[in-house]
Amino acid sequence: MNPSISLSPLDRALSLAGRALATVGSALPADRPSPAQEVAGEVELSPAERRLSGALMRVNHVGEVCAQALYEGQALTTRDPVLREQFLHAAAEENDHLVWTRERLEELGGRPSLLNPLWYAGALVLGALAGRAGDRISLGFMAETERQVEQHLEGHLDRLPVQDARSRAIVAVMKEDEVAHADAAIRLGGVELPAPVRGLMRAAARVMTSSAHYI
Repeated sequence: MNPSISLSPLDRALSLAGRALATVGSALPADRPSPAQEVAGEVELSPAERRLSGALMRVNHVGEVCAQALYEGQALTTRDPVLREQFLHAAAEENDHLVWTRERLEELGGRPSLLNPLWYAGALVLGALAGRAGDRISLGFMAETERQVEQHLEGHLDRLPVQDARSRAIVAVMKEDEVAHADAAIRLGGVELPAPVRGLMRAAARVMTSSAHYI
């Protein structure tokens, strides 16, 4: 049941709070098995390689926390039921990514970002603002976000240790999903965002990824 349609304002707030806690705590199960399961065994990584993989997967996990919040905000503010379902469908696939990256972090002996609650809150506000700006702009925001995430994941594939096949398998499938989400947003009528807006989005993403690499 979609809380933005049938629930009272208080119920919507409680539902949103529950969703936020579940996202930050990675309490929701994945619908799809992790691509890492297709990789036989764990190859021994050096301490430096393990730290690098852990840092990159922490950054990816933060990105998925933000994706949940963005789509939640967009789904809550659109009045189009078709678009609402599109946002919720994308959020469900992003939740798979959230679970996969958290599992891989634990395998690498890493931890999620300590700033995840802050990232979630900020992304939720951005998603709601994008939704309030209108559906075509909201879809354009979705498409641009996914394009930038795709580029970011491509960079991680270049940086991850070659022998870390489990992390690389996860990132490769995540990248494919982001491309599909961007294409879907454009098909549904997303508009190209102005260059200054795209630049601000890239700058904000750099702040987030730089912080999440260490914190």
